[in-house]
Amino acid sequence: MSHNSFGHLFRVTTFGESHGVALGAVVDGCPPRIELTEADIQGFLDKRKPGQSRFTTQRREADEVKILSGVFAEADGRQVTTGTPIALVIHNTDQRSKDYGDIAAKYRPGHADYVYDAKYGVRDYRGGGRSSARETAARVAAGAVARKVVAGVTIRGALVQIGPHRIDRSRFEWSEVDRNPLFCPDSQTALLWADYLDDVRKSGSSVGAIVEVVAEGAAVGWGAPVYGKLDADLASAMMSINAVKGVEIGDGFAAAELTGESNADEMRRGPDGRPEFLSNHAGGVLGGLSTGQPIVVRFAVKPTSSILTPRRTIDRDGNEVEIVTKGRHDPCVGIRAVPVGEAMMACVLADHFLRHRGQVG
Repeated sequence: MSHNSFGHLFRVTTFGESHGVALGAVVDGCPPRIELTEADIQGFLDKRKPGQSRFTTQRREADEVKILSGVFAEADGRQVTTGTPIALVIHNTDQRSKDYGDIAAKYRPGHADYVYDAKYGVRDYRGGGRSSARETAARVAAGAVARKVVAGVTIRGALVQIGPHRIDRSRFEWSEVDRNPLFCPDSQTALLWADYLDDVRKSGSSVGAIVEVVAEGAAVGWGAPVYGKLDADLASAMMSINAVKGVEIGDGFAAAELTGESNADEMRRGPDGRPEFLSNHAGGVLGGLSTGQPIVVRFAVKPTSSILTPRRTIDRDGNEVEIVTKGRHDPCVGIRAVPVGEAMMACVLADHFLRHRGQVG
């Protein structure tokens, strides 16, 4: 199976399956002499790991990361990167493969089961194997390394919609995101979501969501005008996350309702003599290049495909059957997609930072 790597100068290769021994990532291209320890990575994995609230899968994984290579302990006790590939591994400890025995030959509607089997002729039905969202733990670990490369950039994510329920933008507070298990920046909407998700969970169903990721502090000019567009790489990175079905930069699809006058991000001369934008409809990217403004990306996550409600499907032999997916699944997989979106933003920005550094004097 090919295409397990992404990035150019900062390149990440992930490996492992949902019910395998372990999963992980190899990060190639990280510059040398950057301080990096397992503790720098673990905090981000802790945000993503399952079983932390009733709103996520009850699979219990410590998601403890180990650095296998690419770092060196100096005489003063600091552990720094060496410039060589950084290998990261996370062992699986709470697989329950027997939960999937009933669907070994059945294809879950809305899942990758059928197309995966059709393409490769072999399918790990235990949680989806390589196509499982469990793979994203490796991305979060790699994203923690990327954050060290772009240490001057602040990357934050939040859930801004669950099902039909959106946050109130007038109550948006980044500080609220860490105060509730839903990564919600609006404390009042967080309470509404909790009640709504309790009903979804108890019914054995699932629901979709929208995640917003914002990066502040990126310099002007990261990206390229044609095939290396920053926004194109961001869109590709976010679309590669499991269950993501749509991505927008800045105003995104809402820009279709604007006029040229209202959409234009007007400029004035700032106190330091540099241009100062009066709005950010473009989401921090113009012509494929960063503007120096906050980079804003949103992506839509579909409902979890594994549900308890009987659905019509077929099995590997073409028989028409019904399927019920047992086991432990997220009623809204978009919740744990927040740290994954942050990680993908970090990886793309680290890659473009290194590319930009190689193109300017």
